Amino acid sequence: MKSNYIYIFIMAGVSYAIRVLPLTLIRKRIKNRFLQSFLYYVPYVTLAVMTFPAILHATRSQISGMLALAAGVAAAWLGADLFKVAILCCGVVLAAEIFLLA
Repeated sequence: MKSNYIYIFIMAGVSYAIRVLPLTLIRKRIKNRFLQSFLYYVPYVTLAVMTFPAILHATRSQISGMLALAAGVAAAWLGADLFKVAILCCGVVLAAEIFLLA
């Protein structure tokens, strides 16, 4: 039981350090273009890493998830907004699970 508290304190310290150290160590504007572009894309990559597995595993079969992913990527590539892409993906999953996997 005592080791659980040690683990909790270590996790709290690491979480705190991750959030506070960049604020205290980086005070000037970042001029390195590579680092700027890296930091710019971190939120998008994090969102993609969390969303992509959910797309494939949220349906009854991975085939309907893959079809919806392909349709969503194609619609977004052609300029559809987020609401239209979401509606299209839901429709593709519904159609795939009704007709293909019946």
